[in-house]
Amino acid sequence: MGEDSPARPGCFITIEGIDWCGKTTQAVRLAKWLSDSGHSVLGTREPGATTAGQVIRSLLLDTIYEGLSARCEVMLFLADRAQHIDEVVRPALREGRVVVCERYTDSTLAYQGYGRGLDVDLLRRLNALATGDLVPDLTILLDLDPEQAAQRRFQAGADRPPRMADRMEGEADEFRRRVAAGYLELARSEPDRFRVIDAGGSIDEVAARVTQVASEFLAAREGGAS
Repeated sequence: MGEDSPARPGCFITIEGIDWCGKTTQAVRLAKWLSDSGHSVLGTREPGATTAGQVIRSLLLDTIYEGLSARCEVMLFLADRAQHIDEVVRPALREGRVVVCERYTDSTLAYQGYGRGLDVDLLRRLNALATGDLVPDLTILLDLDPEQAAQRRFQAGADRPPRMADRMEGEADEFRRRVAAGYLELARSEPDRFRVIDAGGSIDEVAARVTQVASEFLAAREGGAS
């Protein structure tokens, strides 16, 4: 176990999925629902939730750094994660808050492991080092077919001034399919932690599915602690 694991009264929820599955929107909606329900909530993300992380995020996502090797890429993600956990997540958990984090260790396994082809078991060990063995209480995987994700990206560009895709969003379709399949494999391997949510449909429809899962999880957790 990590050095700080005995003192962890809060709850750690992560939101995962491929690009354009709706993670950012649903993380914000979930955090608001939790807050409205009376919880003390911290919403955060990876990469880029700290001052150092903002610099790392630029290195990771800006298309001018297109030549980053897979090993360099994963080390940057891990550096961001280590600082994020120490500076943001663990302090919030010690305060008893519910932390809702957009992307975490499973993103590294899905993108750099299944997507880039790096050794998944090695990545698990590196994640454990970066986080001090901090594992989410609940991981919500927004499952969306890569073709639907591509359609959402196209529609977003039609509905508002387009923005340039970041370095990860600009990857080939085959890469996104490997990542999506990797996420589902991770969910199958840890059914107690993962809840797979159909990310198709409207924002409100998906939000209702997410809040139902979170509500059921928290009720079971609080019931078990009583």
